[in-house]
Amino acid sequence: MPTNKYYYAIGRRKTATVIIKMFKGKQEEQQITVNGLPINVYWPSATAKTVYQEPFKTTNTLSRFTATATAKGSGKNGQLGAFVLAAARALEKFDPKLRSVLKKRGLLTRDQRQKERRKPGLAHKARAKKQSPKR
Repeated sequence: MPTNKYYYAIGRRKTATVIIKMFKGKQEEQQITVNGLPINVYWPSATAKTVYQEPFKTTNTLSRFTATATAKGSGKNGQLGAFVLAAARALEKFDPKLRSVLKKRGLLTRDQRQKERRKPGLAHKARAKKQSPKR
């Protein structure tokens, strides 16, 4: 790691949790890693790349940080949303002036939508009712 100083943040979406430690330094030295893998290997698609780079592009800090992230729970898409929130929160800790820019883009807002639990006495899903007999 470049220095001992880092910016720590947690992001959540659905049941995914991402813990990020962002270090100030060029990405050529060491890139962003998620669960020990480079970020472009962990999320290989082009659309995912635009999503996880958004907090850095918004604040013009695209190659100024290296980071290590730990993602747990949910699926890759939920983890991606959690990563974006964690990165935005870490950038806000780095420079509080960036808060207004990140807030305007909606990157500091937690998406709290989760799967609704199944209720007892109903059919297979959360809101599915049992079919009533016709005659």
